Amino acid sequence: MSATNAFEDKILSLYLTNADAANIGDAPGLRGSTTAGSLYSSLHTSDPGETGDQTTNETAYTNYARVAIARSTAGWTVTSGVGDNDAAVTFPQCGATGATLTHFGLGSATSGVGNRDMNGALTASLAVSNGVTPSFAIGALDVSLD
Repeated sequence: MSATNAFEDKILSLYLTNADAANIGDAPGLRGSTTAGSLYSSLHTSDPGETGDQTTNETAYTNYARVAIARSTAGWTVTSGVGDNDAAVTFPQCGATGATLTHFGLGSATSGVGNRDMNGALTASLAVSNGVTPSFAIGALDVSLD
């Protein structure tokens, strides 16, 4: 069974933009958080899979840190079953030790072990070395439930 795009939009909007998801369960549906907060984007050197946490295969290049993305319409746009980032997502510049990045994730913690809720493969691997600043342009991070 597959979810419809309309249902995916509701769930993604609840998760990414903190929008209420009406008519799920009862008329008011699922409600957004009182305080929306942020999601934390992480970078990974191989597929973290579906069972790991935010640290699973997470990169450790010099100066790396996760990046906060607001759970709001300033952070994300959801249409046709896909959520896209509304602003560039820029990670810290790499120092002496680099890595090759293949995946990104979204989770709950700014650092350390946290719930990694979603992850996806990069379109192409990204070699990060001294002086390189990993960044994803507006709309480059696609999040879906399929």
